Amino acid sequence: MLRRSKAGAIAARYWRGAKQECRGTSAIEFAIILPLMLTAYLGAVEVGNMLTLNRRTDQVAYTVADLTAQVRTLSNAQIKNITDAATAILTPYSTKDLSIVLTSVVADDKNRPKVAWSCSNGNGAPLAKNSSVDLPEGLTAPGSSVIMADVQYAYVPLFGEDAPFLGSTFGKFTMSRKFYSRPRRSATVDKTDNGCPG
Repeated sequence: MLRRSKAGAIAARYWRGAKQECRGTSAIEFAIILPLMLTAYLGAVEVGNMLTLNRRTDQVAYTVADLTAQVRTLSNAQIKNITDAATAILTPYSTKDLSIVLTSVVADDKNRPKVAWSCSNGNGAPLAKNSSVDLPEGLTAPGSSVIMADVQYAYVPLFGEDAPFLGSTFGKFTMSRKFYSRPRRSATVDKTDNGCPG
């Protein structure tokens, strides 16, 4: 009888020790797996944000060119309204790194495309008047025109330029889109004001 109780006590001590060892092993495994899980989660969030912004950059370029191509004449106030409306597509993402350059390109009688006018939302540099533009083949004919929207968005990931130790590894990712639209109501879209919206 005494032997059985002694054996039972030894077995109980063994199982208690084994339980504590299992808890310690679980803690170590969790400590090893946690950084991997967090990295996978943050990576999925960043990829999702980048894909969303990539799609919205396309929509901004399409919207700016399409809205501009629907009018015969355009004022600085209308250009500002169009770029502001297109910028709203990016909500709730930041628009401080969004560049929109809106340009009317007119082909001369030898089908050489030249800039008739160009304006930006303030972040990009407009093209110089009468400068040559490279367009996709067959987009214009002599005397025709096209509205070109050049949109760029500089996306800064969560661990971006200002992150300690990581700024040199992860920088800005620039998404660029160009969209072309032919004027619908006239051969060209003329600008009624000088300069560009401030």
